[in-house]
Amino acid sequence: MTLWQGRLPEGSAGPLFEFTESFSFDRRLAADDIAGSKAHVRGLVRGGILSAEEGSILEAALNRVGEELASAGARSQDGPSQGEAGASDLGATRSAESKDEDVHSLVERRVTELCGDIGEKLHTGRSRNDQVALDLRLYSRRELLVVARELLALEEVLYKRAVEADDAYLPGYTHLQHAQPVLLGHHLLAHGWALSRDVDRIMDALRRLNVSPLGAGALAGSSLNLDPAESARSLGFTSSFDNSLDAVSDRDFVAEALFVLAMLGVHLSRMGEELVLWASEEFGFLQLDDAFATGSSMLPQKKNPDIAELARGKSGRLIGHLTGLLATLKGLPLSYNRDLQEDKEPLFDAFEQVHRALPALGGLLETATFNLVAMKARADDATSSAVDLAELLVEEGMPFRQAHALVGGMVRDSLERHVPLAELVEAHPALGSRALWLLAPGVAVTRRTTQGGAGPKPVEVQLGRFLGHIELDRERIEQFSALIAGEGA
Repeated sequence: MTLWQGRLPEGSAGPLFEFTESFSFDRRLAADDIAGSKAHVRGLVRGGILSAEEGSILEAALNRVGEELASAGARSQDGPSQGEAGASDLGATRSAESKDEDVHSLVERRVTELCGDIGEKLHTGRSRNDQVALDLRLYSRRELLVVARELLALEEVLYKRAVEADDAYLPGYTHLQHAQPVLLGHHLLAHGWALSRDVDRIMDALRRLNVSPLGAGALAGSSLNLDPAESARSLGFTSSFDNSLDAVSDRDFVAEALFVLAMLGVHLSRMGEELVLWASEEFGFLQLDDAFATGSSMLPQKKNPDIAELARGKSGRLIGHLTGLLATLKGLPLSYNRDLQEDKEPLFDAFEQVHRALPALGGLLETATFNLVAMKARADDATSSAVDLAELLVEEGMPFRQAHALVGGMVRDSLERHVPLAELVEAHPALGSRALWLLAPGVAVTRRTTQGGAGPKPVEVQLGRFLGHIELDRERIEQFSALIAGEGA
């Protein structure tokens, strides 16, 4: 049975069904479809389109179908992700004869099986167009909140390791060349602030996403006595749609979610790249815990940073999902087109990959051992204090470009003649022995005193600010969660 059998009574050809079905991936929207359907039923009762008794019968049937689908998901060998509400595999409730093309058809069919003719009233005043848009918004809203909480957990790991690092320092790099020494805590918090921006982007995306399309119908609304605004409130949306054409065709929220996840993926990739480098023998800055490393099938000595490498590798996958959807959306006329079915698989996969990556990286970072001796040895190269020598001359009145050229020439001379830089500094009339203290191990990092800098005092301030930002983000997440607490109620 299809939802359009009155117009096309012959049924669908096999190849058409196999090409157009979406049940194989939209089944994870089951809980959202149940929640949206219950809100729609209540709207039909409020409008006098269904009696209170009919509404109760339909809600009871929807509750039962929800339990069946959750039970089927619990039996799945795949196991649901955190946001899928136990509905990752609904094969147990989808018979071969029914050929439900999507999860929405399955829910409606099963409700009709449970309560007969009353079940056929479930779709009154609703199109699959606004139904799908609603379900996907509910799903995206929930999953983005899960990602935000996972991000907070990773930020907390970075904060903890930054505090533990205390006064440890390492080389800071530009162009992957030694630049200036920085506190290890400062380096870790650099990644933390990037993740904090990801949380901010999530919360901003949620604000625009939290608009209900229910009541837009196929594209033009309905002649029935429906109240989209009240249905929106019952589902925890802050508002309802303003334009029905836009409501059913808008996938900005999907593209925005994919951008947020792709940007997060880029941040995780940069973190992964550094972890790969630091864990190498050439750097030797980090030792992986055995539980968060892999070995080689051939080489007995190997200890590989696979988590970091996959975090780096999967960023391309996330970027591809975003660009693929944008290419799909760019040529679509208003309003709904079946092309929009292509919004789900990239979104579902992006969430799944991020849900796996965040706790894995968090575990790697929490259990890794930093080789502080190796970091310090590399950072104590005298040339890393070159800018301090130049700034000493600047403080005494020499123009910076002249000071830069003078010290740069000394560094070149030191490297070419294999003479210690300290010896050249001591012999130079503009510097002399009074400047040697700048080249002493550990001094350079203490001289970074400006706000947000890499020295002890600004990093101490930064740690407090970062912790405050974590608490603020947690509060924002919980406030939004409370706002949408009416979902499915």
